[in-house]
Amino acid sequence: MRIATWNVNSLRSRIDRVEALLDRHEIDVLALQETKAREDQLPLMGLQARGYDVAAAGVNQWNGVALVSRVGLDDVQVGFPGMPGWGDPVAPESRAIGATCGGVRIWSLYVPNGRKPDDPHYRYKLDWLARLRASAHAWQDTPTALVGDWNICPTDDDVFDVAQFKNSTHVTPAERAAFQALLDDGWAEVTRSYAPGYTYWDYYRQRFERDRGLKIDFVLGSPGFAERVTGAFIDRDERAGKGASDHAPVVVDLD
Repeated sequence: MRIATWNVNSLRSRIDRVEALLDRHEIDVLALQETKAREDQLPLMGLQARGYDVAAAGVNQWNGVALVSRVGLDDVQVGFPGMPGWGDPVAPESRAIGATCGGVRIWSLYVPNGRKPDDPHYRYKLDWLARLRASAHAWQDTPTALVGDWNICPTDDDVFDVAQFKNSTHVTPAERAAFQALLDDGWAEVTRSYAPGYTYWDYYRQRFERDRGLKIDFVLGSPGFAERVTGAFIDRDERAGKGASDHAPVVVDLD
């Protein structure tokens, strides 16, 4: 079974790339983030023609998550218990969707960016992560994966130049502690040992061409999931060329 996660940065703009990715790597389940559309706006005919079912959550041109599966799509859940909202007035955002695919519970997650450490969005990010952790305790007894764009660089090696991120989000002690707390609870990040390197490169100043990126896309597995992982890789080629997302897909193979 092959699972992939990708912040696609607009599914409508990159549907051709999504279809090509599925074909090229024979992916069974693809978790998408930042789809940037309502469900009724998504171009799904090509995916469905390939035998994929799609579950999506999106309310506007921001955020948005989806699961694309050819091995089943059961017990779909939009949002996790206690997931906080954002805005004034506070409203839910489309940042989490879960489903059972081929006997594996998969959550596509788009963690809030945080913006700046002194911004209310940063506090929202930490609250979001804390509530995810609280809900995730109940998911570890079955093969489960928490996949997606975490907007956190857990170590200094996950940043092309950590000095440039002084006083920035993604590298603060509180964010890293929130990520580590999930690992301490028994979740295992299953891609790092197989797939070193960055997963995100800003469009700014040819950062991809200069390999000045961040590693912020991860797959955290429950014990029953992690023990089945046989390999992983980052599809860097997908970040290249005209019209690419600023993230590369991360692909994981299961026994």
